[in-house]
Amino acid sequence: MTLADPSRRHVLHTLLGAGLMASAGGLLVGSGAALAQTPRKGGRIRVASVSSSTADTLDPAKGALSTDYARHYMIYSGLTQYDQQLTAQLALAEEIVSRDRTLWTIKLRKGVEFHDGKSLTPADVVYSLLRHKNPATGSKMKTVAEQFEDVRASGPHEVQIRLSSANADLPAILAASQFVIIKEGTSDFRTAVGTGPYKCKEFNPGVRTVGVRNENYWKPGKPYLDEIELIGIADESSRVNALLSGDVQLINAVSPHSTKRIRSTQGYDVLETKSGLYTDLVMRQDAAATSNPDFVLAMKYLFDRELIRKALFRGFAVIANDQPIPPGHRYHLAGLPQRPYDPERARFHLNKAGLLGVRLPMYASPAANGAVDIASLMQESAAKIGLRLAVNRVPADGYWSRHWMKHPLTFGNNNPRPTADLLFSLLFKSDAPWNASGWKNLQFDQLLVAARGEADEVKRKQLYGDMQVLLHEKGCVGIPVFISLIDGYDKRVKGYGSIPIGGLMGYSFADNVWLDA
Repeated sequence: MTLADPSRRHVLHTLLGAGLMASAGGLLVGSGAALAQTPRKGGRIRVASVSSSTADTLDPAKGALSTDYARHYMIYSGLTQYDQQLTAQLALAEEIVSRDRTLWTIKLRKGVEFHDGKSLTPADVVYSLLRHKNPATGSKMKTVAEQFEDVRASGPHEVQIRLSSANADLPAILAASQFVIIKEGTSDFRTAVGTGPYKCKEFNPGVRTVGVRNENYWKPGKPYLDEIELIGIADESSRVNALLSGDVQLINAVSPHSTKRIRSTQGYDVLETKSGLYTDLVMRQDAAATSNPDFVLAMKYLFDRELIRKALFRGFAVIANDQPIPPGHRYHLAGLPQRPYDPERARFHLNKAGLLGVRLPMYASPAANGAVDIASLMQESAAKIGLRLAVNRVPADGYWSRHWMKHPLTFGNNNPRPTADLLFSLLFKSDAPWNASGWKNLQFDQLLVAARGEADEVKRKQLYGDMQVLLHEKGCVGIPVFISLIDGYDKRVKGYGSIPIGGLMGYSFADNVWLDA
């Protein structure tokens, strides 16, 4: 039986706050028209993502780029998976139970086989999760995995996870690509053996990954394609050219400026996915000028958000309000007064900070979506009120290691996160690994821990709302807009839809698409 089979019934004694749906209807994909069609088996597609290098990996723990995430979802399966609302749906887990959000019992789906014929066991799950805590693994999720106080087999098809403190978001966390399940004891990732829809036929880091259909996939009837080739094309215009020439059938990270060209070419289209992706202005708290609260407010008032949305992103964005949870998210606080573009108010705060007439360097790079153009707009507005912003445009190559967070005033770029807890824990908690501005707020940290374990959804939403108020009023990053994800595709590719964790259908296109040849 598959998760999409309406005859299956899951008894799930967990909290609604965990975001796991008892009906587990599987991924809600594509448009109504696509769902009305009967998927066709067979065919081959080529997919181009934005990145490829010799650092490409088949080790899900080390996945850090969009091509890695797509590769891992193609070959492996997780205990849970995301749907269109980023709600966790059951996958390799048949049932997840928790009474206190600290001790979780997971019943595994029976009859699941790895690509080499080995049956899925609790030992595989225990090994897959605990390896993230080992520093030698180099897991990108080590900080998150530290909350796995104990993971052990509790039956022939059952695993128990004990957390260090209550966290209602565990089912959603387990859907992340880094937490997919590998075979117990795996340490050699020159190839990959998973339980996912495609078997690894070829893996050549920096060149390509080829997957062939897994005939024993645990979702009967899937996957649909015979073969998928995944490559990386860093340059956006080259990626678009590859699509329109027929060399590839699916691409991600399309620029808003390329959408008209794609849509005007017969047989091709783009898919916009509203998301939590944003480019932010980072004001470091360890530098004199940028640590001044009045300077921070002044810069936030210098965002011409509507112009940024219309002119820079061609409407493929929504106005943000210096809070990192986007509209449409169930924890978005909609009641905050929208901060306007107000140069005169910015002048007032700059004068109060004693920074009128000061010259400040601002670092921007194409590595952060729209950062160079946003910096130019802010430079022009600042000049009119007596602040001299010297925009230093630096190349994308090496920006994140050499410039981001290394100067008082830089731009960052943050991908969508599946839960509010992950977003706040990774980016804004005082000791967060990617707390770009170095902002520290004890009240925020306390609210974060309280929200993580709160079972009552109304109270939890209030806690997350209070945290957004703190970031809006005192946070040291400015967020002008939330940027849409844009994918380009050959119209013969069917079953394609939006999962707003990232492009390429939340990187899980391989599980869903088919080719109408």
